[in-house]
Amino acid sequence: MEGHFQAIRAPEREGQGAPGEVGELVCWGGEQKTAREVEPAEPAIACDRRGVWHVRTFKEARAILRSSAVRQAGFKAEVLARLPQLMRLPLLFSDGQEHQQQRRQTARFFAPRVVSQRYRSLMEEVSERLIEDLQRKRRVDLSRLTLEMAVRIAAEVVGLTDSLLPGMARRLEAFFRYPIQPLGLDPRTWLNFVGLQWAVLRFYWLDVRPAIRVRRRQPRNDVISHLLAQGYGPREILTECVTYGAAGMITTREFIGVAAWHLLEQPALRQRFLQAPEEERLALLEEILRLEPVVGHLYRRAGQELALVGASGEQVRIPAGTLLDLHIYAINADEGIVGAQPRRLCLGRTLREERVPPSVMGFGDGTHRCPGAPIALQESDIFLRRLLALPGLRLERPPRLRWNELICGYEIRDFIVALEGGSEEEATS
Repeated sequence: MEGHFQAIRAPEREGQGAPGEVGELVCWGGEQKTAREVEPAEPAIACDRRGVWHVRTFKEARAILRSSAVRQAGFKAEVLARLPQLMRLPLLFSDGQEHQQQRRQTARFFAPRVVSQRYRSLMEEVSERLIEDLQRKRRVDLSRLTLEMAVRIAAEVVGLTDSLLPGMARRLEAFFRYPIQPLGLDPRTWLNFVGLQWAVLRFYWLDVRPAIRVRRRQPRNDVISHLLAQGYGPREILTECVTYGAAGMITTREFIGVAAWHLLEQPALRQRFLQAPEEERLALLEEILRLEPVVGHLYRRAGQELALVGASGEQVRIPAGTLLDLHIYAINADEGIVGAQPRRLCLGRTLREERVPPSVMGFGDGTHRCPGAPIALQESDIFLRRLLALPGLRLERPPRLRWNELICGYEIRDFIVALEGGSEEEATS
């Protein structure tokens, strides 16, 4: 894991507790918890010595993400592109017409109305089971509960419901122990390769293959059944399942965790969340995601020359072949879009641009915008309402943060919460 995960320390924050008024906003104590450093707002667009262009403002980032002249370069897409192409690229890594067609065909699994009608009862059932587990043990690592929640719901959507053995959440988590990297002379790259292949094989034989066999006999309304109908083979389905596991289940886990962290540290905000109607609760969750984006950088490669307009109105030309690094923490703090106090958690933000979601770039934008956003928001809301309503629930200490280089985002671990009377041993049981 050395060189893959890095311990990080949150920037110094202002005092926590009561909210303060900033114009028409209600801002709550505490700033960003997860950024490795405070991202500068300037320069808005700049090229470094390596030839990488860095983008820190919203309008320019949105123009790039919506352009047909760029292709996916994040999540190790370019490492995978150098490998022999023996199958179709998974949805996360594809571009162009093929990507758009797949997005249209799978949209029915992620539409907000479908999510509410089809998965709400399951989300409530899983939440109740996890909360009962907490009530029984009195003290738990919340990061384990959020993993179980995210994996169980995503598994239903994808179709990973027929595993031969329990423990799929841990098998998915194992992928992050091994960075995706080319093989080299260093023996550690080969050890890493073997470890990653073993994790993939276990996931295939215990989780993916049984799901495929069941759906060949009786298709269901899930992603694996859809892929089989499209003629996908076992290897291609495995790759898609790994992608959904990494890009969906794991990121949702961190989002639930960071939202719980903010709400547990601020009693007044916690009470506000519990009493608010659904629309306000979801807006608050998106504000937390704006402040604490799970994916901190998005990368694109320019397929042809790009012409952008800089902050002061000048035209910026970015050559074809250039790597673009979109700094999501800085973009989500663009005062021209989000207004005052961009690095504080504030209710009632009025964004200064039309058709911008409250999370700004928290779920990305353009053709690769996260399709599972409605699922992540609804399951987070359902789980957190049940968790935070527990009398006597407290955060024992701030959790440990570390950085995942694959998703360029934080991981929240050792997140110990307890009910009054919980003991030290129960959190690890």
